[in-house]
Amino acid sequence: MNYHKTTARIDRIGITASTLCAIHCAVVPLVFTGLPLIGLSFLALPLVEWGMIIFALMIGLYSIGLSYLRIHRRPLPVILLVTGFAIIMLGHVFLSGRMEGIIVPAGGVLIAVAHFINYRCAGPHPGISKGAAC
Repeated sequence: MNYHKTTARIDRIGITASTLCAIHCAVVPLVFTGLPLIGLSFLALPLVEWGMIIFALMIGLYSIGLSYLRIHRRPLPVILLVTGFAIIMLGHVFLSGRMEGIIVPAGGVLIAVAHFINYRCAGPHPGISKGAAC
């Protein structure tokens, strides 16, 4: 099995999922009252939010964990992933309102950065020079 191709593909999905999660967490509180008018009120449901968090967590654990164990053994992507999810969880549990809308997306961005760094550490990938791996 080619782990480089697999983790590169999953890291791209992880970057996308984490970025969408961060955008969701930042935008939904701002447009919360207008969502029912355009038929998107389901985006504000806790089930959707937790579903996105769990989806991003599964992708992150699989991709970054697989890369760490089988390719690069560098702790930075793992640390960023864990820190990002800790920020999201703490933001959801202990914060509300404006502060939650700032802190939780920051955790999502940190997870996207973890996937990007993992992608670079797992190199070489087409289009990335050998010296740019990690």
